[in-house]
Amino acid sequence: MAPKSATIQDVAQAAKVSTATVSRALSNPGLLSERTREQVMEAIKTTGYRVNHAARNLRMQRAGAVLILVPNLGKPFYSAILRGISQGFASSDYSILITDTENTPMAEGELVGNFTQGRVDGVVSLDGGLTPQTLDQCRAQGVDSRIVFACEWVDGYAFPSIQSDNRDGARQAIRHLADLGHRKIAHITGPEGNVLTAVRREGALAERTRLGLPARDDWIIRGDFSLECGHTAAERILAMEDRPTAVFCAADMVAFGLIADLAAHGVRVPEDISVVGFDDIDMAGSYVPALTTIRQDRERLGRTAAERLLARLKTPANAPAIEELLPVELVVRGSTAPPA
Repeated sequence: MAPKSATIQDVAQAAKVSTATVSRALSNPGLLSERTREQVMEAIKTTGYRVNHAARNLRMQRAGAVLILVPNLGKPFYSAILRGISQGFASSDYSILITDTENTPMAEGELVGNFTQGRVDGVVSLDGGLTPQTLDQCRAQGVDSRIVFACEWVDGYAFPSIQSDNRDGARQAIRHLADLGHRKIAHITGPEGNVLTAVRREGALAERTRLGLPARDDWIIRGDFSLECGHTAAERILAMEDRPTAVFCAADMVAFGLIADLAAHGVRVPEDISVVGFDDIDMAGSYVPALTTIRQDRERLGRTAAERLLARLKTPANAPAIEELLPVELVVRGSTAPPA
């Protein structure tokens, strides 16, 4: 015969408390004293009691899962954010579901359907490309309080968002190059229509104006955060009669592509051109030359988003819209130097 599984009654008897107290210890431990919580937790360990999450979720009319929307799981940028999200949910009993919104785009009505059909309780979106129709549907169904944006966001919507201070990061990048003596500074942007592209470009232009640096239209090169766009930008720069002496790239991957293509044509970094990236992904310090970049604390960003969503799931009606800016940091390495 299979051994009998411990019940909540067994836990209550071992802890010398009521079954209601055991339930509170599992679902809302803040209502109990520390001594009572410890008694219940010790009794759970002693009896070997296991919570039936499926039954509990059904009883509480919740899915017990949160959905993470990631624009492209293949990009190394997102790994640290996902690690932070996992840390943020580690002490909860929510399962984490992840979908790649670039390679498997969501159908119209799919996001709100995840809520209304009971598949998820909340969403962390790293994708700022969600359509107004999708967000309007979520707002109309009253589930907007259970969606938190992280990294990217959607302008014009008061959904809570956790962001790195992208504008200040761009300012720091331009200021660093100017402090080295560079005046001819190009900027390779992200994709048009992306909120990160816009604020980083605004920050770079504002700092350029503040410092009185010259500006030329051909020194603003449109990109898309990819390695390939760095290669394309290098070709553009190599063809210029009046080349910039430094380049601020809107992402590290762009910087890697740029440096590689410049090197293939005999242009040295930083001896001939200095390069600054943005993100400080894991390989930035190991690249040759090691990349000067703007570090986002991506793990903290993901963890904070998870914590904010958990708080909203507990009291959605009382959760105000928030916009939280996390500081960024200039990391100086070998890809920048004074102009020759």
